[in-house]
Amino acid sequence: MQPEAEAPSLKAKITGDLKSALIAREKVRVSILRLLLAAIKNAEIARQATLSDGDILGIIAKEVRQHQESIDAFKQGDRADLVAQEEAEMAILQEYLPRQMTREEIVLEARRIITEIGAQGPGDKGKVMPRLIAQLKGKADGREINAVVTELLSS
Repeated sequence: MQPEAEAPSLKAKITGDLKSALIAREKVRVSILRLLLAAIKNAEIARQATLSDGDILGIIAKEVRQHQESIDAFKQGDRADLVAQEEAEMAILQEYLPRQMTREEIVLEARRIITEIGAQGPGDKGKVMPRLIAQLKGKADGREINAVVTELLSS
């Protein structure tokens, strides 16, 4: 019996997709994947270590958030051309993120960790948040996780 082939890392998948986009001459995809790989490389240089897929998901989520903020700003400025460009770039980035969890799913996970730790009130938030954020990285927005934990520990 042969050992199972390991799934390619997220960085390898992005690099492969960049090569395919270059061959297909997809300008927007090439541009956004190059920016993403540059952000990953910069983070690796800053940490002086190779990033895990979870860390890369965090970078992608951050890029998506920045695009969303730009979209909101461009909508206020009545710049439909720039909104369309940002939305196209954001859609490419979102292809690499896992499905985002619903608020109900976040609440379930938060309750499970609160029970595991035995958290009693708002003072235990510091014990709950690191474990929950590590577990849900890339699957849920940090602000949403924070709101759920605050709400559950306050009641």
